[in-house]
Amino acid sequence: MFLLVACSGDPATGPRDIGWAQESCERCRMVLNDRVHAAQVRYFVADEGFRHSVFDDIGCALLWLEAQPWKDDPRNEIWVADRRSGNWIDARKAVYVKDENTPMGYGLGAQADPAPGALDFVRAKWHIFATEASYESHSAQLKERLQQQAVKRRAGPNAQQKEVTGE
Repeated sequence: MFLLVACSGDPATGPRDIGWAQESCERCRMVLNDRVHAAQVRYFVADEGFRHSVFDDIGCALLWLEAQPWKDDPRNEIWVADRRSGNWIDARKAVYVKDENTPMGYGLGAQADPAPGALDFVRAKWHIFATEASYESHSAQLKERLQQQAVKRRAGPNAQQKEVTGE
């Protein structure tokens, strides 16, 4: 049994190797290619043991984790790639630099050492949730506009002409 676990490629703790350009983000399904903004979560599932999920952006990882019933399990590990080296670092100990060009637009790059204006893990999480809320707000407005346009199209060209001329 020990040999089977040792050869499985899935470490007992910590991050695992990612198959770049072969694996997809657990949340958005984008193929993982960006080696300096990727993240992964190691978590425990009852009756299955520890599992790993990989993500193209720390934003995807934290939003996905937030939706899990076991999100607060102290055994969860979150790893993020250092924005400069690509080495895996503990996401809770990392600092996050804003204004990065990231795969999903959350705009945070992680690094192990302090930086002026960098966010700690808790502030980075707030930034991600706020960014996601603004995306959802814009999506809702766009959906409403598209529905209104569809209603106008179904009403026909006469209804659209009356609206333009004010009749």
